[in-house]
Amino acid sequence: VSFARGIQRDSFEGGDLKDGRLQVSACCKHLTAYDLDHWKGVDRFTFDAHVTKQDMADTYQPPFKSCVEQGRASGIMCAYNLVNGVPNCADYDLLTKTARGEWGFQGYITSDCDAVSLLYEKQKYSKSHEDAVADVLKAGMDVNCGDYLANHTKSAVEKGKVSESDIDRALYNLFSVRMRLGLFSGNPRQLPYGDLSRKDICTPEHQDLALEVARDGIVLLKNSANLLPLSKSQTKSLAVIGPNANVSKTLVGNYAGPPCKTLTPLQGLTDYIEKIKFHEGCENINCTLNAKSKAVKIAKSADYVVLVMGLNQEEESEDRDREELVLPGEQQSFITSVSEAAKKPVVLLLLCGGPLDISFAKNNPKIGSILWAGYPGEAGGKAIAEIIFGDHNPGGRLPLTWYPRDFIKVPMTDMRMRPDPSSGYPGRTYRFYQGEKVYEFGYGLSYSKYSYKFVSVGQSKLDFKNYILVSDVGSKSCENAKFSAIVSVENEGSMAGKHSVLIFVRHDEAGNGSRPMKQLVGFQTVRLNAKEKTNVKFEINPCQHFARASEDGTMVIGSGVQYLVVGDQEYPIST
Repeated sequence: VSFARGIQRDSFEGGDLKDGRLQVSACCKHLTAYDLDHWKGVDRFTFDAHVTKQDMADTYQPPFKSCVEQGRASGIMCAYNLVNGVPNCADYDLLTKTARGEWGFQGYITSDCDAVSLLYEKQKYSKSHEDAVADVLKAGMDVNCGDYLANHTKSAVEKGKVSESDIDRALYNLFSVRMRLGLFSGNPRQLPYGDLSRKDICTPEHQDLALEVARDGIVLLKNSANLLPLSKSQTKSLAVIGPNANVSKTLVGNYAGPPCKTLTPLQGLTDYIEKIKFHEGCENINCTLNAKSKAVKIAKSADYVVLVMGLNQEEESEDRDREELVLPGEQQSFITSVSEAAKKPVVLLLLCGGPLDISFAKNNPKIGSILWAGYPGEAGGKAIAEIIFGDHNPGGRLPLTWYPRDFIKVPMTDMRMRPDPSSGYPGRTYRFYQGEKVYEFGYGLSYSKYSYKFVSVGQSKLDFKNYILVSDVGSKSCENAKFSAIVSVENEGSMAGKHSVLIFVRHDEAGNGSRPMKQLVGFQTVRLNAKEKTNVKFEINPCQHFARASEDGTMVIGSGVQYLVVGDQEYPIST
């Protein structure tokens, strides 16, 4: 929501696009239930996702609903796949009834690139090229990425499959957004941002932002005996080992433009320690060809060792889903051998986009600290070094649950969220998954300890009946039911830090399969000096935050006790 608002030139709180003018058009993608790319012979182009109304209502649709209703995005991209037998780009209920009708979407709807051609050529949903054009236009799509409509729409009109009004509607939606962008408002150089040029790229402000984002995104997963931060004065030598230690392209991940400049983890650490020994250890990310003996020798000679491991785009990228949750090839063996040889517990730094089962490292006392940096971008090496040597206090939180290796037994084609004990299906995501976790959603350590306390909560009992449809409450009553929760947050440590405060809600009957075990209500980030305390205010909307989806997809509020949860603090509210 914030991203859509920001790039369209809305305010952070929203509501400032009163004249409808846009700086850039934000596009919500890929609608909907688009979870699989290319896995064990099944690809996104023909995958038919079977999704229950319940899961659609409370998992797959809410991100798009909020992107439209709160973010006021002016574009939507429909996904390649089918959902319950209907291609997303040909689904009238999805594009017209739901997005435009229920959510109030105003803008254009585009296909993913060449998605329309798939309806006839691969999915066999449409009977001809012309039928494919008719199916998407009548469903509410306005333009396709590619030349399929340009090649076949005229023929579709001539054969009576597409009417002039279908084309007029699509053109209206497309050109109205172009008008909102100011493309017909005179000389573009005289319009806001009309004088942007190369001098506005890679400015100091942009590079500072890249560094800030990298710092904020790094998650400290383990820090036994406070191994980190390392002392800048007492660390005389450092060994930096691993195939991801000095490869700049790995930092930027998939779908990235050319960076202004990159600083690898090795280069970043070199700014702190003069005496550094580096060895890539492995010829590739699989570590099938490795120089373990050389790496072990280097590890033995240094005061501290930083192992830079993980994945890269050979393992995870567009058109490449992973089939394993463990480190590839011989990485685990390599890490274990080097850490056993080191004088002191090592630092394990992971560059990867998705989760990994690193239970071996989590439970190994010779691996003292674990950092997950994702793919941190051009300034990643500097941010990593700042955290390792204490110039930045890590405050990142995991954006997804890290599952154990056995989770690969759950097929990627199974879209169910809720667990099924009768079949052993464990469920998905922090909301429903009932199996063992390596690390859970929202987890992240810091060099400081933070404590929480509920200061005040506007309600302790809500006057809802035993079981009520949210739609029956009405928008006015839902608005009146909103209340605030104020939480005190204290930095009990000796180091200033930036900290994300996460507030969840859980029901007293959570975990029965139908209800989420807990649900994120919101989060706010605070900057606190050592021993500093502040209050954080959250707005609670019972019609949204206390509701759950019934089997038919309607949102309901049940009776019982709901708990607001922040860290180890809970506050009960009766409904």
